[in-house]
Amino acid sequence: MKELVIKGQCGLSKILTGEKFENISKYLPAGDVVIITDVNVHRLYSNIFPSFPVISIGTGEEIKTLETVNHIFSQFLSLGVDRSWFVLGIGGGIVCDVAGYAASTYMRGLSFGFVSSTLLSQVDASVGGKNGVNFAGYKNLVGTINQPDFVICDASILKTLPEREIKCGFAEIIKHAVISGEEMFSFLENNADKAMKLDQSVIEKLIYDSVVIKSEIVGRDELEKGERRILNLGHTFGHAIEINSDFNHGESVAAGLKMACDLSVKKGFLKEKTAERIINLLKKYNLPTEHKVEMSKLTSAIAKDKKRENSFVNFVFIRDVGDVFVEKIDLFP
Repeated sequence: MKELVIKGQCGLSKILTGEKFENISKYLPAGDVVIITDVNVHRLYSNIFPSFPVISIGTGEEIKTLETVNHIFSQFLSLGVDRSWFVLGIGGGIVCDVAGYAASTYMRGLSFGFVSSTLLSQVDASVGGKNGVNFAGYKNLVGTINQPDFVICDASILKTLPEREIKCGFAEIIKHAVISGEEMFSFLENNADKAMKLDQSVIEKLIYDSVVIKSEIVGRDELEKGERRILNLGHTFGHAIEINSDFNHGESVAAGLKMACDLSVKKGFLKEKTAERIINLLKKYNLPTEHKVEMSKLTSAIAKDKKRENSFVNFVFIRDVGDVFVEKIDLFP
């Protein structure tokens, strides 16, 4: 087990990679706890849940809404939850987003932590303190930045995931590799078969490396005023693709990363050979690099993106593997 720490404005957030779900009790505070999970995770793992009240929500991006948060608030009231309680989110990225937002806003904030159950949430969604929900069809339009007390990343529970969910996580890992540099990128190129089969040593290394990258950046720029923006690589187009197609988040990020490569080449920042290398790595992990969403729909969605400032959006460009940067682009030149 390895521990990383993010020093947030409200205290320390511990990221525990290689820790076991079964050991959750030793990280919980004394006192009352309420669990938020989804119906699938509850069905698979309720036998090892600690003995506390459980609020179960549905699955899928369509439940990541204020209506779901209102349902959780109603359950909090029924249970008598007050500011002394601790909220434990057990699930993937959607559960972590919703549970974190509910905890951060109820009674002006309850302490919370996560057991992350998907590859996507272990390498990205549960780490860094971003919590929120979609609104009016737009991604993460309502939210907070508030760090969980801890995140447990147990790679052994990934084996229950369908293949599509596993691929979803690799899109974020590849994004981190493009940001990080040659060592992680080459490791992904050379270990694709083992990684996709969730070989323990390989997948635990990739989870840890991803968390190291994200935690270091978040530690320097928690509120996303500068450097943290590079973690949005592939996400400007990715979010727009996601809300206009049947792609899940990881598939959308992969297609968005390919578009970031194309635009970086077009502007003369990135060599075509390097762009091809990045795109080939996405294909190696069976991720889509093309989509059928019209550019007008993408532009319309990006106009509602939370990263937009007036008619400009902060876009992450690529110069090379390990060299990315943010530049404003005009949506309506």
